[in-house]
Amino acid sequence: MSPQPLRRGITTGTCAAAAAKAAVLAALGRPQAAVDVASPQGQPIRVPVAASSSAAGGGTAAVVKDAGDDPDVTDGVTVTAAVTLTDAPGIVIRAGEGVGTVTKPGLAVPVGQPAINPGPQRMIEQALHDVLPAGRGAVVTIAIPGGRELAARTLNPVLGIEGGLSIIGTTGIVEPMSEEAWKTSLTPQISVVRALGYDTAVFVPGKIGRDIAVNRCNLPADRVVQTSNFIGYMLTSAADQGLRQVLLLGHLGKIVKVTAGIFQTHSSLADARLETLAAYAAAEGAPREAVEEILACVTTEAAADVIGRYPLGSVWPRLAAQASRRAERYVHGRLSVGTAIATLKGDILGRDDKAAQIGGALGWTTG
Repeated sequence: MSPQPLRRGITTGTCAAAAAKAAVLAALGRPQAAVDVASPQGQPIRVPVAASSSAAGGGTAAVVKDAGDDPDVTDGVTVTAAVTLTDAPGIVIRAGEGVGTVTKPGLAVPVGQPAINPGPQRMIEQALHDVLPAGRGAVVTIAIPGGRELAARTLNPVLGIEGGLSIIGTTGIVEPMSEEAWKTSLTPQISVVRALGYDTAVFVPGKIGRDIAVNRCNLPADRVVQTSNFIGYMLTSAADQGLRQVLLLGHLGKIVKVTAGIFQTHSSLADARLETLAAYAAAEGAPREAVEEILACVTTEAAADVIGRYPLGSVWPRLAAQASRRAERYVHGRLSVGTAIATLKGDILGRDDKAAQIGGALGWTTG
């Protein structure tokens, strides 16, 4: 029996456009249970309306986002639109509660503007033009109740989007998250670093690495870029966007994979962590029993304890240096890369000379 196809959903941009259209229809005395809006590519999308009503000079409406089978943090949020009709043509789009404001350059929306991307803006404008009477315009305020709290679980704080979520969507439809879509969502971080005028960034796999970089190493937060498992892809993007140097700082389990030449670090794809640690420990003079203990470990943290017990501290800078060489080779020498290796507790096991140099220039104040 073949598996069921994953169910598609709608973007926050589609929700905002539908809510805006439903609010105008309610203001005109024609409330609807569902409305059609056009995607940026011109495809019609049918959207249920959760609620709508007329108000003095306009109307309000709400749409509940259905992300389909995509594991989206915004699935189930309510997107609202409050519309005031005007006597002159023209549409003004504003951000209400739970919709963020852009505070850093490098994104699709200028600094100081609501975090409503160009595609959704066009969808909202088209949706309103479809139903506004001739010669009338509108001021529409898009809001997401609870959006400020949800935004803390996204990359918005890293990107400099403050106060809430973004209204996004290039096609109006949410395809269940693919690897390509996830990778694409990460690269705007590099755009922000470049737009701020920097040519050096700190790459960390995730939020733990970010906390270590900022809170333990005192590295500047506006240079920190989260790569998830896509270290190779992000290194390539960094080179393509004109970065000159990258400090790769992460947990032992991720960095050891890079040392072995593995640049997509998800455990389902490749795993040579313990074998790599055992080989490098042996190269640094570990006795046979130490190598056997490392190979018998379940986690890299346990293997690090073995290495520390013998002791073989010279393993860490050697691993870091090889990770840097592999990374530079991966991007054909277009970046200078330094590497630092950390534990889950945030302790730095070791770093190579390039990491010390790059980190020092960024204000690294811990060893």
